[in-house]
Amino acid sequence: MRSLPHRPRRPSAVLGALLTALAAIAALMSTASAAQADTTICEEFGSTTIQGRYVVQNNRWGTSEAQCITVTDSGFRISQADGSVSTNGAPKSYPSAFNGCHYTNCSPGTNLPARLNTISSAPTSSSFSYVSNATFDAAYDIWLDPTPRTDGVNHTEIMIWFNRTGSVQPVGSQVGTANVAGRSWAVWSGNNGGNDVLSFVAPSTISSWNFDVMDFVQQAVSRGMAQNDWYLTSVQSGFEPWQNGAGLALNSFSSSVNTGAPDPGDPGDPGDPAACEVTYATNVWQGGFTADVKVANTGSSPVDGWKLAFTLPSGERVTNAWNATLSSTSGAVTASNLAHNARLAPGGSQSFGFQGTYSGTFAKPASFSLNGTACATA
Repeated sequence: MRSLPHRPRRPSAVLGALLTALAAIAALMSTASAAQADTTICEEFGSTTIQGRYVVQNNRWGTSEAQCITVTDSGFRISQADGSVSTNGAPKSYPSAFNGCHYTNCSPGTNLPARLNTISSAPTSSSFSYVSNATFDAAYDIWLDPTPRTDGVNHTEIMIWFNRTGSVQPVGSQVGTANVAGRSWAVWSGNNGGNDVLSFVAPSTISSWNFDVMDFVQQAVSRGMAQNDWYLTSVQSGFEPWQNGAGLALNSFSSSVNTGAPDPGDPGDPGDPAACEVTYATNVWQGGFTADVKVANTGSSPVDGWKLAFTLPSGERVTNAWNATLSSTSGAVTASNLAHNARLAPGGSQSFGFQGTYSGTFAKPASFSLNGTACATA
C-alpha cells in the first residue's frame, strides 16, 4: 500500500501556526514576568518604587525581629512579621507606601514638600485587606513642618485610622469628635516625645476610601497644630502592627497634590489675609446664645466653595445651625457652604448662623480663616 504524498501546508496555515506559537511564548513570558514582578524586602529600612511615582518601605523600627514585605505593582502585603511588642507602647513598624519625602527618600517626580496655602487639593485613595490574627492599626500618616524639610522628623503628624484591633490607641487622649470629609471621627491629640500628633479614628472599619488630604490638614490648622505657611512633606498609607501582622495588605494606593491656590503675597487675590472679612454678631442670654456670621469677599476674584474655620471657646456647644454645614459642635469647627450659597463674588458676602449653649463666661472665637487663609474681623 502506497503512502499518500505529503501535502505541504499553505503559507497562510504556516503563518497562523507561527503566530499561535509566538502568542503562546509571549503568554508564558508575560506570566513569568508577572511572577517575577513582586519584590520581597526584608531589610530594616529597605524600599522600592511602584508605578514610577510612589515609594514602598519596610520601615521596621520598633523591633529587632524579622519583618518582610512583598511589593506588588500596586501596593504590598506583609509576608513575615515576627515578634510582638506591648500594646501600651509604640508599634513594631510602619510598612507603607508614600508620596513625598521620608528621611531624604523622595518618591519619583513628587512636588512635595509644598506650602499649604499653595495647595488647592490633595486627593488620595487606599484599599486595604485585613487579617484577624494580628494586633494593628491601618492608617495614613500625613506630615507637616514649618520648613520644606526632606529629612528627619516633622513637627506635626496627622494620623487617619481606618481600622484597629485589640487595645491599641493613638498618642495622647481623645479631645472630642469631628465630622471631616463627610465622615465622623473620634479626635485624639498628644505628643510622642518627638512630634505633635493629631489622630482621627473611624468608629467602624474602612476598607477603602477616596478623600482630600487637605480636609484633615485644615483641621490641624484650625486646632493650632499647624500654620498655613507650613509645608506638606509626605502622604503615607500603611499599617502599624504590634503583634503578628503577616497577611495585612495595602492593595492599592494613590496620591497627588494639586498646587495653584492664590499666593497670599498677592493683595489682589481673595487668598490674601486682607481679602476676607468676618462679622460675628451674637445674641447672648444666660446659658445660651445665637451667632449670625457674615463672610465677605473683599478681594477681586470670586471664591467658589468656601469653608470658614474657627474655634469655639471652651464650654460652648452648637445645638443647631442654618445655611451651612458644621464639622463639629464644639472646639475646632469648620462651616462649609450649602449648594445655594457656595459662591462669594468679589465684594459680596454669604451668611450663616447657629444656636448654642455655654457654661462659664461667654466669648467669641478669637480668629477665622477662609479656605485656609486668615480673615479680618469687623
